[in-house]
Amino acid sequence: MADADVPERMQAAAFDEFGGPEVITPRILPVPQIAGDEVLLKVFSAGVGVWDAAEREGTLVPEGASFPIVPGNEAAGTVAAVGGQVTDVSVGDLVYAYGYTRPKGGFYAEYAATKAQYVAKLPAGVPVEHAGAMPTDALTALSGLELLDLRPGAWLLIFGASGGQGHLAVQLAKRKDLNVIAVASGAEGVGLVTRLGADVALDGHGDIAEVLARIREVAPGGVDGLLAMAGGRTLDRLGEVLRDGAVLAYPRGVRPAPGERPGVSVQAYDGEPAPGRLQRLNELIEAGPFQVHVAEKFPLGRAAEAHRRLTTSYPGKLLLTVV
Repeated sequence: MADADVPERMQAAAFDEFGGPEVITPRILPVPQIAGDEVLLKVFSAGVGVWDAAEREGTLVPEGASFPIVPGNEAAGTVAAVGGQVTDVSVGDLVYAYGYTRPKGGFYAEYAATKAQYVAKLPAGVPVEHAGAMPTDALTALSGLELLDLRPGAWLLIFGASGGQGHLAVQLAKRKDLNVIAVASGAEGVGLVTRLGADVALDGHGDIAEVLARIREVAPGGVDGLLAMAGGRTLDRLGEVLRDGAVLAYPRGVRPAPGERPGVSVQAYDGEPAPGRLQRLNELIEAGPFQVHVAEKFPLGRAAEAHRRLTTSYPGKLLLTVV
């Protein structure tokens, strides 16, 4: 079933060769055709992440992709058409979508085709514009929390808490009744995670001895789990506050990867939408106010500029506005 207003061609941002941000240019391309198990999304907004830069550089290219490649791993919008096997969403539904496996192109476009299993109805309380920047990091954050499997009341330390994944992890962790120590970037980052409900907010750019002392003060028995959104020397020091038997979890791609630590289990995770995870994510989001913090928005025609911004420091996420 399709929306009668779906055109044959669309505006998109795409590239014909791998390289720097300058290879991404505005295009007019055919609207992708969908198979029986796919959904055609009319894109309102699309998140911009480091995974998109890796695709542009040729190091993380979806299987089956061919030039011109439309990047984009996440988006929100309305369902414009559904394949004959699709039953969970209907034309006109507000949804968000995640999809690394997308040989028909990504979400830097007015329309995008994706497997229905990667599409979920938009949870209440999240604006559709901001929701485009949510799926990948929210799913990845939830994966990390489910890997840690901490009991309510446990102490969780989140390193990189004001970043794209981190600021969503703070909110999801509070939904799970965890005590959250958020190590963020600078005064702006500390302010953000404080507003989002962190029990303790600390500046990772500050004196590490003072940071460790504050953590030991609030969690004298040691921290039960650590979500690491970044690696490096600061993370190595933060490992000192973990109790014996704690788990340090980090998303694949963090560099340098955390090293082994005596008495601590170090485990990598990814954000694949395992069965039921999209539903669990929506249930957690709808349990209270939820914010997707957008540092800066760019129109679709300025996708290259958004990729340049990726190399700088900012809290939260970057977003392309398509409609």
